[in-house]
Amino acid sequence: MSSLDPTHQPSRAENEVVDLVSRLIRFDTSNTGDLATTRGERECAEWVAGQLHEVGYDTEYVESGAPGRGNLFARLPGADPSRGALMLHGHLDVVPAEPADWSVHPFSGAVENGYVWGRGAVDMKDMVGMMIAVARYFKAENIVPPRDLVFAFLADEEAGGTYGSQWLVQHRPDLFDGITEAVGEVGGFSLTVPRRDGGERRLYLVETAEKGLSWMRLTANGRAGHGSFLHEDNAVTELAQAVARLGTHTFPLVIADSVAEFLAVVGEETGLDFDPASPDLDGTLAKLGSIARIVGATLRDTANPTMLHAGYKANVIPQTAEAVVDCRILPGRRAEFERTVDELIGPNVTREWITSLDSYETTFDGDLVDAMNAAIEAHDPIGRTVPYMLSGGTDAKAFAKLGIRCFGFAPLQLPPELDFAALFHGVDERVPIDALRFGTRVMEHFLMHS
Repeated sequence: MSSLDPTHQPSRAENEVVDLVSRLIRFDTSNTGDLATTRGERECAEWVAGQLHEVGYDTEYVESGAPGRGNLFARLPGADPSRGALMLHGHLDVVPAEPADWSVHPFSGAVENGYVWGRGAVDMKDMVGMMIAVARYFKAENIVPPRDLVFAFLADEEAGGTYGSQWLVQHRPDLFDGITEAVGEVGGFSLTVPRRDGGERRLYLVETAEKGLSWMRLTANGRAGHGSFLHEDNAVTELAQAVARLGTHTFPLVIADSVAEFLAVVGEETGLDFDPASPDLDGTLAKLGSIARIVGATLRDTANPTMLHAGYKANVIPQTAEAVVDCRILPGRRAEFERTVDELIGPNVTREWITSLDSYETTFDGDLVDAMNAAIEAHDPIGRTVPYMLSGGTDAKAFAKLGIRCFGFAPLQLPPELDFAALFHGVDERVPIDALRFGTRVMEHFLMHS
């Protein structure tokens, strides 16, 4: 499905973007969360620098707290230097992938069957490729945007940005001087819904909010002993009970402003009733298809156990047992969330935050939002932008600390049947070629009217 005008003449950016994304994917930038085994970011950043130098950009390469954690910055001057600059940011790292599980090699960048395949195709080398393509096009053709544009290619997003955006904000805030707004990932993709009048509407979800991202370690201590004895002070048992209580707990329904606005627009278009008081709200959400998993996760805090560690021998009761829990917390809910966790785990299990990044929320209004909507409408006659909250997190959490207003807007027009949510960190991650070209056209329009 494409809304492309048959008389449309593709720009240089549109012609380059597929190859750029494919070449980016060929860099294995797997982020394991371990400095010793994470690789590829510097090499990828240097390649990006080469693509920008080729058309005349000056760039700045910065390592963020450890060797090889490469970040690259470039600026394109705008017509009005008195206006705040707009930053486009994309991360170069990806989560690891096991080649044996894939239909194609995850770092092949294969271009097959209408898709570009590989780890990072949607998270987020698709947007990085669009950023490079548009940056090269504007520079090569001497196109001057209304305001300064800053292109930022970043490390370590997949491990919370400790050696990426968080480090840069803390140690190199000068890199962000004059930037007032920013656009990043996990927004701008389309959701096709049936209209109440019988037609269809493509809603393009603009990320205006993110849940807090916090990883918590639980620890239980007991008395070590022989596995054959009666043992009432078993750390493994204590931890397992706490993990089970926390992992099966349903937190209360909370409708944040961005979620309420999303549900209102979808209800207006489809005629579906997303009444928070309805006993079947989850069932109504399920009618939206795969996106329901993302939206449903923004209605409540979540605490999902992800790692367990205890013991070293089958017949030895260990003194200590540990678990890691992935917690995602709605804006304004931190204190209540922690109180509930403490009640659930009980007095014999301690907790500590391994990583703790705040939630973020902004309003869906202003000139930049108008420019997003105008760009979508210019290239999709049945398109409409709508705000939503991301259940995960992005580098926007770091930039918000500097007072930068952040959005997720990496436009993609997707086939209605594509399970887009499943592609993030999934096997056979891929992005439609037509979606990349569409997104590049929209990005060009957006940046020239922002």
